[in-house]
Amino acid sequence: MPVIALEEKYTGFTVSKQAVNEGLIAIGGNLSVNTLIGAYSEGIFPWFTKDEPIFWWSPDPRIILIPEKFNISHSLKQRVRSQKFEVSSDRNFKSVIENCARINRKDQDDTWITKDIIKAYTALHKAGYAHSFETWHNGELVGGLYGVSLGRAFFGESMFHSETDASKVAFHALVQFALKHNFYFIDAQMKTNHLTSLGAEGIPRVEFRQILKTALEWPTIKGKWTLD
Repeated sequence: MPVIALEEKYTGFTVSKQAVNEGLIAIGGNLSVNTLIGAYSEGIFPWFTKDEPIFWWSPDPRIILIPEKFNISHSLKQRVRSQKFEVSSDRNFKSVIENCARINRKDQDDTWITKDIIKAYTALHKAGYAHSFETWHNGELVGGLYGVSLGRAFFGESMFHSETDASKVAFHALVQFALKHNFYFIDAQMKTNHLTSLGAEGIPRVEFRQILKTALEWPTIKGKWTLD
């Protein structure tokens, strides 16, 4: 099914005005590698649940974290320094996204990380555009996050933890990677209290697209990432 812009009539499906105001801009299409790369290049991402058509979003405002503005708490500094967790990148992308799919989230009856999403982003990972950061304790995966990277932009998708601070330490590793490689921003998509506490801020969609355009002028760091 082709992508249908919301200005067009979509027989048998009604989109609420609230959803449009929150950034729902199109319905349909597919989750191929090329489609996803094209969407992210325009600041658009898929977000839908099982048995729904593919919903494409571009929120306004857009929540981003400028790596230099990362607000690391004293407790997180201590946790990182303690080296309780081993941190890695792209060691086990599939396990990270599968764990993210299992997390019960407040105000959500069903996960948006469906089997189709797992398949699509695993393919994107194999193509060198999707990446994971993992935290391990005694050889067991206890936290992590995954997202998409194009140019000097990282689009965060989801994170999980089974031990306190495990996902925060993974996020810290992402920020350090972003600083090292001069990334313009880490996209957090929508506002949460947790992300705000880490320094994320909202900017108008038009401004986000301008920053994204600049970030995409740089080559993408494809392939397996390392933290060396």
